[in-house]
Amino acid sequence: MMNKKELFGRGIKDGIPIALAYFAVSFTLGIAMRNAGINAIQGFFMSLLNNASAGEYAGISMIAIHASYLEIMMMTFIANARYLLMSFALSQKFHPQERIIHRMIVGFDLTDELFGLAINQEGYLKPFYYYGAMAITMPCWAIGTMLGILVGNVLPASIVQALSVALFGMFLAIIIPEAKKEKPVLLVVICAFVSSYLCTIIPGISALSEGTRTILLTIVLASLAAFFFPRKEVQQ
Repeated sequence: MMNKKELFGRGIKDGIPIALAYFAVSFTLGIAMRNAGINAIQGFFMSLLNNASAGEYAGISMIAIHASYLEIMMMTFIANARYLLMSFALSQKFHPQERIIHRMIVGFDLTDELFGLAINQEGYLKPFYYYGAMAITMPCWAIGTMLGILVGNVLPASIVQALSVALFGMFLAIIIPEAKKEKPVLLVVICAFVSSYLCTIIPGISALSEGTRTILLTIVLASLAAFFFPRKEVQQ
């Protein structure tokens, strides 16, 4: 069994690909912040304390139109609501006797990509492994944002567009290995892609926010997967 230092180091190693993708994507976030009148220092701390791309974009958009604090809070809550479901799922990966402080620190930096990294770990999730991933990804997200504010508008539009899709490619790299190992996972992934697209064109559902659609799809697909492909509880 690895000690805390080894777990932390392994978390850093596994988090490097995510950190590089975060750096690229947050660069475009910084450009949006600059256009909204947010300076480099403000943008750095905003990203350091709020690692949520959709939530930050939503908040920045509201700031740009001089929305009220209440409106910004509600928009950010809706955009990030899916993390409630992810928190429930990730809580099952902790040892029942894990201290609440570790659960809270992990919950502070719960992102789609780190969730995918954590949920695929064998056995219980070790907090110091997750801390290692946080230690490399959080600074890259914040530094990338700051650099985007400082020099983002100097880059050609084609490069900025290329950077904006890096995160999606990295996320695919997280889910594909698991989908290759288990056919039920592959089926759920395919259904998620198809249903996600359909929800953007079906009248009524397409009018819902992206965060709300994500929550609904997660509940429906996860429920169907649990019903048709139940997994026995394994003593960890």
